Amino acid sequence: MEAPVKEVRIERIFNAPRELVFKCFTDERLLSQWWGPKGFTNPVCELDLRPNGEITIDMTAPDGTVYPMVGMFRVIDPPEHLLFSTSAFEDGNGGYKLEDRNTITFEENHGQTMLQLHAEVVKAEPETYGALAGMEEGWKQSFDRLADLLQKIQ
Repeated sequence: MEAPVKEVRIERIFNAPRELVFKCFTDERLLSQWWGPKGFTNPVCELDLRPNGEITIDMTAPDGTVYPMVGMFRVIDPPEHLLFSTSAFEDGNGGYKLEDRNTITFEENHGQTMLQLHAEVVKAEPETYGALAGMEEGWKQSFDRLADLLQKIQ
């Protein structure tokens, strides 16, 4: 059986300067406030903001289920570009059942920011197909939460 999603591409305009939108991706205090679908919280959100620096986020669902995620920054080019990998659903052998590579570009547009996301699934075991089916919607809800945060902090 083939994974239901191989990649997600989303473009979104945020009513905020590019530097601030970029900071919301790279400041763990800000990232923890918007990462994940509606209703999720991130009690653990740690970023080592450098190439090969680690990302650790424990997403907690409204029902209390914790979904640990780890990742690694590959490219950090403020405030224009981020490339990072993420892995989730531990397999019990030190590996992960779901891995993806995320490329995000931030373009200045008259005081607003055009954000382009390309999330490419690198590995997906059948047990993760339910999560993959909701990947695009999850990103869209996260970006809704980011837009709300940007409105509050400006």
